[in-house]
Amino acid sequence: MDGTLVDTEPYWFSAERDLIDEFGEGDWPDEMAEQMIGFDLLDGAAFLQHHAHVDLPAEEIVERLLDGVIARLQRRIPWQPGARELLADLNEAGVPCALVTMSWRRFVDPVLAALPPGSFVASITGDEVPDGEGKPHPTPYRLGAEACGADARDCVAIEDSPPGIASALASGAATIGVQHIAPVPPRPGLSRVTTLEDVDLDVLRRVRAGEVVDLIAVAPAS
Repeated sequence: MDGTLVDTEPYWFSAERDLIDEFGEGDWPDEMAEQMIGFDLLDGAAFLQHHAHVDLPAEEIVERLLDGVIARLQRRIPWQPGARELLADLNEAGVPCALVTMSWRRFVDPVLAALPPGSFVASITGDEVPDGEGKPHPTPYRLGAEACGADARDCVAIEDSPPGIASALASGAATIGVQHIAPVPPRPGLSRVTTLEDVDLDVLRRVRAGEVVDLIAVAPAS
C-alpha cells in the first residue's frame, strides 16, 4: 500500500521525526528513514529504538507512528499516479485483487474506505500475519493469493520496497517493482517500472506469462 497505492512514505518520515524529536536522540536523515521502507512495523520500531534511541516500548512506538500518519491521511490521501485507474481496470476485467501491506489495520481501513466498494476482495495487514512472518517472508503474499482463491505462483504482485519485493518473489508470484523512493535494482525474474501509469492489463498479462518487463531507463555509459 505505502508507496504503491498511496504516496504515504513522506507521512511516515515526518511521523518518525516527530517521535524522535520527543523521545529519541539526534537527527533522522532521509537515508535512515528510507531503510525502514517496507518493514513490518514492529521491526521498524526496533530500528528506531536502536538507531534513534527512542526510549519507548515497541508497541507504543507503532501506535504513536500510526497516530501521526493517520492524522495526515485524514487531511489528504495522496494517491499514486495510475494506481486507482489500474485497480479499476482490473475490477472491470473481473480480476480479484488483494492488498498486501505491513501497515496495520487501523491505518489501512481509511484508505480502503476511500476506494469504490469491492476494489479489493481481501486485505492482508501487518498486524494480522503470524508473528515473525511479515515481509520479506513470503507468508503475506501467500495469504493474499489464498484470499483471491489462487496460488501465489498464478498471481502478479506489485511492490515498491526491497522487503516487499523479496516477499513477493519468495512467494512465487510474478513481481513488478515500482521505483518510487527506494531504488529497485534489477534482479532475476523482476519486472520494473517507474510509475503505475506504465502498467496496464497487457503488461500484467505479459508478466504473468513469465516475461520480464523492464521500463526503467538505463543510463548510457559515459
